[in-house]
Amino acid sequence: MRLGVPAQLLMAYLLVHLRFVGMVFASPVFLATGMPLPFRYLFCTILTVAAAGSLVGESAAVSTVLFESWVSIFILAVRELLVGAALGLLSALPLLALQISGEKIGMAMGVSMASVMDPTTQRQVSILDQLQFLTGLWFYFRWNGHLLIVQAVVESLRLVPLARMSLFPAGGLPLGEWLTFAFRLALQITVPFYCALLLADVGLGFLARTVPQMNIFILGLPIKLGLGLFVLAAALPLTVDIIYAQVDRWVRFALMSAAAWR
Repeated sequence: MRLGVPAQLLMAYLLVHLRFVGMVFASPVFLATGMPLPFRYLFCTILTVAAAGSLVGESAAVSTVLFESWVSIFILAVRELLVGAALGLLSALPLLALQISGEKIGMAMGVSMASVMDPTTQRQVSILDQLQFLTGLWFYFRWNGHLLIVQAVVESLRLVPLARMSLFPAGGLPLGEWLTFAFRLALQITVPFYCALLLADVGLGFLARTVPQMNIFILGLPIKLGLGLFVLAAALPLTVDIIYAQVDRWVRFALMSAAAWR
């Protein structure tokens, strides 16, 4: 037994809406914009209406048996939220790598004590952490990375059909691989700063041995800070090239990971 066509489509639209809700509320790309909660939810509704044309054939077929108990409804809703959250979170790996690199660079430069409030996570973060993240976010929107994430959710309607009673992914999410590549990408961005600051520490060490009367602790902070800012400006084109090569790759990785719920 199946629902009537209008009710069937309504149930399918609600499940698609939950998938977009999971994506928007889990992705740092959309959380970092500072949109109010009602506007964010309205944005999910607009995306659902725009993606309605993708519901054809099996995607729009919803059995009435699945909606006869609250347990099955809960499982279906959580499943769609998890699929959307996986797409939104896993595709934002370049931004996570930039945050990690910004924190490490701030510690090496000695500015980690100065922190600001991150509106997305409501926690104190380093100034360079926030600078790296906002710079990467600007380029992410510049390269239409947000459109790629939305396109991945629409494509997931074909790869991951709606109304399946599988709460957990079949093969598990490759979170270990995801975190490994995140730290590896952050290390690629951070290496030039560590090399430059290491040379600065070596030079200050020789200076302390040759001129003992000079206060190296007072002299070292502005030197390392100025050198770090210079390397930050010089390495920005290299960082942009590294992130640009990763945007499309990790959106596809998120889509393949979400396919574990098939």
